[in-house]
Amino acid sequence: MDLIAKWQRISRKVLHSFRIFSIREDRYRLPRNGREVPFYILESSDWVNVIPLTESEEVILIRQYRFGTESVTLEIPGGIVEPGMTPLEAAQRELLEETGYHSEEWDYLGYVHPNPAFLNNRCHSFVARGVKKVAEIDLEESEEIEVETAPLKNIPELIAKGEITHSLVVCAFHWLALKKINAQ
Repeated sequence: MDLIAKWQRISRKVLHSFRIFSIREDRYRLPRNGREVPFYILESSDWVNVIPLTESEEVILIRQYRFGTESVTLEIPGGIVEPGMTPLEAAQRELLEETGYHSEEWDYLGYVHPNPAFLNNRCHSFVARGVKKVAEIDLEESEEIEVETAPLKNIPELIAKGEITHSLVVCAFHWLALKKINAQ
């Protein structure tokens, strides 16, 4: 059923640009009554995250401080897809920079729109199998990361107990579980 049509955009302007995103105002004409209404969009590059698995099915996790929630979170490596890079190249870069691990075996899990109400980007999830430590962590100036491991079988419990709360991380593990179910 396609009762909702695409809305007519009347104008678009960038209000302000920051290092990792821009704020944009789009004005739309509402199909129901013809009124013109502004909507505000955070314009960002696509993101990636990666579930790094060792040969023994241990997940390489990172802890880092997140300013939005003012808390330390337990996550998987991830970051921005820089211009000119593919999502896979960005995932490989983030894994190496944030953990010092590398993999030759990569599977694409899928993508989600993090919040289509006001974000224009996608987050691509990957699994890297057979990861091996090959380098020291290479952090950006604004990053502070601790690396730890957990058995893959313990991840559902970490999510259920609220130790992993980052929605895009939970989603990546969901993708991995679906892939496993579909393979059976």
